[in-house]
Amino acid sequence: MKQRTSARSPASQLCKLASLIGLMSLGMQAAMAQSAFDAPDPNYQGQIMAMPANGGAVTAGSDVQLMGRGFKPGQHITLLRGTTVLNADAYVADSEGQFKGALKVPADAAVGQQPIIVNVTNPSAAAVLPLKVSPVVPLSGTERFKLTSSKLVPGLYQSAVSDKTGAIFVTSAVGRPPVTESQLLKLNPKTLAIEAKVTPAAAPGKEPGAVYAVYGVGVDDRNGTVWVTNTRQNSVAVYRQSDLSLVKQFAPDTVAHARDVVVDTELDKAFAGATGSNTIVMFDAGKQAVERTIEIKSAQRGERAASFTVASLHLDAKAHKLYTVSLSTNEAAVIDAKTGNVEKVFPIEGVKTAMGVAYDAKTNRLFVAAQNSDNLAIVDVASGKTLHLVPTGAGPLNVTFDPNKRLAYVSNRGAGTVTVVDPDGKLVANLDDGTFPNHVTVDAKGTVYAVNKSKGPDDQNGDRITRITQVR
Repeated sequence: MKQRTSARSPASQLCKLASLIGLMSLGMQAAMAQSAFDAPDPNYQGQIMAMPANGGAVTAGSDVQLMGRGFKPGQHITLLRGTTVLNADAYVADSEGQFKGALKVPADAAVGQQPIIVNVTNPSAAAVLPLKVSPVVPLSGTERFKLTSSKLVPGLYQSAVSDKTGAIFVTSAVGRPPVTESQLLKLNPKTLAIEAKVTPAAAPGKEPGAVYAVYGVGVDDRNGTVWVTNTRQNSVAVYRQSDLSLVKQFAPDTVAHARDVVVDTELDKAFAGATGSNTIVMFDAGKQAVERTIEIKSAQRGERAASFTVASLHLDAKAHKLYTVSLSTNEAAVIDAKTGNVEKVFPIEGVKTAMGVAYDAKTNRLFVAAQNSDNLAIVDVASGKTLHLVPTGAGPLNVTFDPNKRLAYVSNRGAGTVTVVDPDGKLVANLDDGTFPNHVTVDAKGTVYAVNKSKGPDDQNGDRITRITQVR
């Protein structure tokens, strides 16, 4: 009898091995297919905030702090720029769907909005995080200007100057609703000392301690008053210049998210911008009554058309023209202050998030400070053409123009500077303005006043007003 054996021929073993390899290959392909197209997150709510670690701005070579929220617990988050992975170890969302992380911006990173890909797994999702890398504009021209500063109160927002008396009026408001700390100040122009101050009246509603906090400010020398905006209550108020006593508090919802207010004293009219909407409210300044609402329609057409959203206001008092820019559509509008009719709406080339606006009547040029493109656009109003784009540093918020010395001043919140530019786009100076510069204004003689905010109560470089005068 022949003995049976379990041994197989070499050919038989090779066939079995090939079969196993084929099955493994099929399994790997199936696994890869499953990995590439696994079940996505059906309700992805992840958000990431990127903040400069030093509290200033994100620039080439700087450190960035990341805070994530709205993720599913256990989700893994990987960030990529193109095909380059930025975090070798994925961030993992905790039990509350949050994470903290840090990134180093490469030293050779280009200026602009960098699209960071957010790759999420377990379950999978993807998004784009726009990371703005701001330009670094060195300090310069400091020998040409004299800066005199005075520390005031927390939460400085805007300032305005009386052409008649020279008195400076400054608004302040601290924190988010309910805002319980706010003051309107009157300063001596020579010493910058506080001559009078008032806390606004209690605001109606269920928020304990809330006041009609003041933000924007405009001076009416004809009636001896100061107009302020109450952004949180969507309103405006009028105070007496002499002692800051309240003349009139308008009812809530008079001006939606009121920001800027300007006064045409010759026409006896005031204008308050409803930020976030396409409207400006026109008032009879003498009677302190609403006259009409000015609606601005965007000139954009097509599928990408959006609503004009009012940002800053500028008044050319001699020509009685009102200028504003749009946050959402990067446009400018020209309004007849006599009638309230919109005369012209045109796009501003080369900017993102247009915010501040000023005007030079001699050259018919508009100055537009753009927060997300970190630049100042100088625009010919007649043609609508952008003549110059001047890098200013991070986060320009506001701009003013001095027709005497022929210079524009830009407050850069992120960079901590005030940039000085001439009408032809030449950088004249870049001046240190401490922490979070917020606003600039100029008086009839060409003296500029800049106010800034602070990081906190121990910040000696914040909550200041700075007088800027040209020495040569």
